[in-house]
Amino acid sequence: MSRYIAAVTAPATPDVLAVARDRVLRDGRGLAYEHVVAVLCLPDAAIPDLLQLAHEVRLRWCGPEVEVEGIVSLKTGGCPEDCHFCSQSGQFTSPVRSVWLDVPQLVEAARQTATTGATEFCIVAAVRGPDDRLLAQVRDGIAAITAEVDINIACSLGMLTQDQVDALAAMGVHRYNHNLEAARSYFPQVVTTHSYEERRRTCEMVRTAGMELCCGGLVGMGETLEQRAELAVELAELQPDEVPLNFLNPRPGTPFGDLPVMSSADALRAIAAFRLAMPTTILRYAGGRELTLGDVGTRDGLLGGVNAVIVGNYLTTLGRDPADDLELLDELEMPIKELSKTL
Repeated sequence: MSRYIAAVTAPATPDVLAVARDRVLRDGRGLAYEHVVAVLCLPDAAIPDLLQLAHEVRLRWCGPEVEVEGIVSLKTGGCPEDCHFCSQSGQFTSPVRSVWLDVPQLVEAARQTATTGATEFCIVAAVRGPDDRLLAQVRDGIAAITAEVDINIACSLGMLTQDQVDALAAMGVHRYNHNLEAARSYFPQVVTTHSYEERRRTCEMVRTAGMELCCGGLVGMGETLEQRAELAVELAELQPDEVPLNFLNPRPGTPFGDLPVMSSADALRAIAAFRLAMPTTILRYAGGRELTLGDVGTRDGLLGGVNAVIVGNYLTTLGRDPADDLELLDELEMPIKELSKTL
């Protein structure tokens, strides 16, 4: 059993906001597990005050800028793993066919991403981990993008060996994404073909190698509020540079395809809770926000702790029009982080 689940849960009262104001806003220290649980249990009437506090924390410890990122799938579908939320698994009946992009397509995707003002372009592959062929194509893609587009390059290629970590660092990869996905105590209900420890080990190697670590997870997969808090605190322990927060978009043909969509209120509580657990971390809107939050909720999240967004489509689902996100950021007077400030 996780040590977090065994902990004593704090009462779900607005008093937790006073604790957060002192500990997080004043001192820059993330909330402990029991207080994250209390935040997730706050009544709907407390959400406006919670979001305001999370926004103040974001402004104080991260500043007003918002980081914009685009992603592209180098290799889509046919993954051997059984992540129950993912339509790219070759074990499910999800309608995602296996597709490879070539280097010119990667360069064009990076160029289009840069036109939005994005500072980060992430190359993603649906694999357990990269083989020699994939690493060679990534190497060629990075070289071609670097020659033509002024943008940081990130990768998300599954679990890595130490040699692969070193190779990606040598290629100039700025940031590596590898999500914990779920809390340690809930992970076996989400994935059975690899372990939580394997995922965490890759994250630790990435940090040690000097690449920035992008590590987040999904909420709304049937986990308890305690397990949601557990994930936030486990992520905080890893000290990632960026945490992408995904909301389950139930995909047909996957084991989680019939789960209900998370409520907007629960999603906003989760956003604020993750911000209060990690006051200095980039907290990025990722998959599922359009379905879970809609336009109004997306705005509320940006005013409740989020300071980064993925623009455009995701790996297998549609996102918002990039122009809509950029217009919203302009309306909220949130400046887009410049490339020079991310180096």
